[in-house]
Amino acid sequence: QVQLVESGGDSVQAGGSLRLSCAISGSTLSRYCMAWFRQNGGEREQIALVHRGETTTYADSVKGRFTVSQDNAKKTLYLEMNGLKPEDTAMYYCAAGHRTLSMCTSESTTYLDHEGQGTSVTVSS
Repeated sequence: QVQLVESGGDSVQAGGSLRLSCAISGSTLSRYCMAWFRQNGGEREQIALVHRGETTTYADSVKGRFTVSQDNAKKTLYLEMNGLKPEDTAMYYCAAGHRTLSMCTSESTTYLDHEGQGTSVTVSS
């Protein structure tokens, strides 16, 4: 049973930085399409997708500010967020699923097979 646990969410001032973590158990990161999504109210947005630890794509809204990395030994996926803006305020979710490269990196991918409980990020102006 794959389980994902996010952590690192906090309240910060605009311009600040945070690093979110996603620990996976029951499997390894390199087997999956891994993703960071965020949701604010009813709107769900794809932030970054990583296909088997090799190919990474970012949403235009975070490109140049957010960076995904992973530590396979620690079985943890990270999301480094810099230059935070109030519009980055949301619940952030880590997700994993078996997808081909094209499906994994598709702009239409907003859900995968497994997802954590989320971690909250609030950015104040």
